Amino acid sequence: MTALIDARTLPTGTVLQTDLAIIGGGPAGIALALSLAGSKLNVVLLESGGMNFDPAIQKMYSGAETGVRYAPLDAGRLRQLGGGTNHWGGWCRPMDAIDFEARDWVPHSGWPISRKTLEPYFPRAQALVEAGPWIYDQKGDADNAAEGSVLPLSGGGLYTSWFQFSKMRGDILPTQFGNRYQDDLKRAPNIKPLLHANVTAIRLGANTKQVEQLDAATLTGKHFTVKPRFVVLACGGIENVRLLLASNDVMKNGIGNQNDLVGRFFADNPIPRDVATVVNFAGPLAPFYGANQNLPDGTIMRATFAPTAQFCRSARVGGSLSTIEQPAELDETGKTAVITTALALGVEASNAKAYSLGCGIELMPDPERRVTLSGEKDALGLPRLKLNMRIADEDFTRFNRTMTELGRQLLASKAGMLRINCHTREDWMTRMDWGHHHLGTTRMSADPKQGVVDADLLVHGMGNLYIAGSGTFPSYSASNPTLNLVALTLRLGDHLKKVMA
Repeated sequence: MTALIDARTLPTGTVLQTDLAIIGGGPAGIALALSLAGSKLNVVLLESGGMNFDPAIQKMYSGAETGVRYAPLDAGRLRQLGGGTNHWGGWCRPMDAIDFEARDWVPHSGWPISRKTLEPYFPRAQALVEAGPWIYDQKGDADNAAEGSVLPLSGGGLYTSWFQFSKMRGDILPTQFGNRYQDDLKRAPNIKPLLHANVTAIRLGANTKQVEQLDAATLTGKHFTVKPRFVVLACGGIENVRLLLASNDVMKNGIGNQNDLVGRFFADNPIPRDVATVVNFAGPLAPFYGANQNLPDGTIMRATFAPTAQFCRSARVGGSLSTIEQPAELDETGKTAVITTALALGVEASNAKAYSLGCGIELMPDPERRVTLSGEKDALGLPRLKLNMRIADEDFTRFNRTMTELGRQLLASKAGMLRINCHTREDWMTRMDWGHHHLGTTRMSADPKQGVVDADLLVHGMGNLYIAGSGTFPSYSASNPTLNLVALTLRLGDHLKKVMA
């Protein structure tokens, strides 16, 4: 078994020759490395952090923000082996087919691949995130295995969908890729994992089409070089931007930025709380609505309300996933509304229960929501980043159309009723939280004028530089990205085996 190499022990001036250099040891970088384990390719995996959290390393993520209040740039990411999986919630759900489509009501939408392209890779991705058997919207299986029943909704725009959750041995939730897969990385004879290895520049050849070398350094002052045949940038949707823009000695605007697209279209999934109040006339909802539930086979699931593709098209809304958060107390007006509505519908509601509804929302792509370089430098001399965060009123309006449809379905099925709690921008912003899903900054497109990478994740105009991760998503879905970005990365692994053979 090989070891995880501490780059601080390398002699200054070391030159590492390799077939492939993977920059970043988060879920994308580790998934890619594991997909190539045992192949004929020699792989160097470069991770800035170590096995544990280090404030000095984490501080390198600090940056500035303008626009809508967002999380600090060093708060939503972790600079250590395993990356964001060291603090993720384990929520998993595959993106829907419509999420990949060009939708005329969603500007700049449309992937150059379809959901069917990723389907062969979902089983392997599901195994890596350790989310159990593939159930999701095969909800009959989940219904029979879990206690309680699904809330009846009349035919219409929303249905009960399902999250599954990552879990580790010992039922520790969720899977932290660094801890979970470190031994797999050590066992692979063709993989050399380096910790505390910060890539400070991507150096191109004179023809600007090939990466010739990577400059790397440690916070202890060591400097070394990696000379790869191919490179995959897998540092996350924000940090990938910094390396591309800061590597501007040959291409003045940064690598891959000939059309000024690197860093644009940044997105996250807003997850505002208490956006609506749901009343179930029959009493308490089934446990799987308000909390994670273990099925007999150990799979962990939770119900969510999702819009159908047909409703998204007809109502011109984006993706959303709405979840029951906690029981709610109705005021006197609310209690009166329940009694009056139940009498009008001719149903018994003496045991009615109310719940707060939260949600995850798909933002519309916006080129002005972007990440750029600032004038400040980090400990290694790299320019820090600045995020201009924006969210449009129309994003909220679209979601309220979805909530209106859910309320209509509850009334039509005589199962319950719904009150929308957010009517103004201020209502939304006071409830706002974020998923810390960094999306869209190096978007995928067949057209170089519309994206940074092509359908194979190769940077447009480059011969040997690829990007992995959710920053390549051209539109975003409401589904949590980890399962989907791992599947996309596994596809990249198969592609690299072919082109590098």
